[in-house]
Amino acid sequence: MKKIEIVCHKGANEYAPENTYASSQLCIDWGMDYVEIDVNCSKDGFFYLMHGPAVDATTNGHGRITDLTAEQLDQLDAGSWFDPKFAGEKVPRLEPFLQWIKGKAKLFIDVKAGTPQQIRDLIYAADLQDACFFWAEDDGWALQLRALDPKLQLKINVENVAEVIDAHERFRANIVEVALAKMTPEIVAACRSRGIKVMIYHPAKDAAAFQAVLDWDVDLINLNHGDLFKQIAAEYEQGHQMTA
Repeated sequence: MKKIEIVCHKGANEYAPENTYASSQLCIDWGMDYVEIDVNCSKDGFFYLMHGPAVDATTNGHGRITDLTAEQLDQLDAGSWFDPKFAGEKVPRLEPFLQWIKGKAKLFIDVKAGTPQQIRDLIYAADLQDACFFWAEDDGWALQLRALDPKLQLKINVENVAEVIDAHERFRANIVEVALAKMTPEIVAACRSRGIKVMIYHPAKDAAAFQAVLDWDVDLINLNHGDLFKQIAAEYEQGHQMTA
């Protein structure tokens, strides 16, 4: 049984405001492998951690992030909406965040804005090219990144074997993400034969589902409850050692 790597969706977003230093620090404290962050861009071209497109849901501001300047974004409170104890938490700028997290956890970068060249340059400048993987909802973006850089790790979402084959042939994907309900032995076999890692996405706090994920013996899990999963994984491994 290999160790499954844990990816925390938007950081520890059930316990601290998403896409902040606070939620990322909790992941580090838990010993998580990856922090998933959303990368967005201000009106004047500065990159931030924010899902967007509007700032209303996760700050005390209003409007679309692409309509606000860096000066305006830097003034926002990104913590009070979640809990008063996080009052004053800022929307992180991407570049200093990359330097801060380096060596503490790896990154799953969900690109909401920015060209492949821009994002690639920032990652190489931070020397994080071997400690991250990428996803963008736009297939065109993913194809551009792959054409630009054959080495950076790219994740593609799939639901069946045909889509695994497409992810391999079109995108040269390194990782595919599959919802737990869509997992099949055929998907696992298709990935293994092509050298593709499998990541299961399961956001719910569900101990039985986490056990099922471990039974699949995949490479990664993307979730919202890294603390509970780590506990269950430790118990699962201990049980297998006792029966071996």
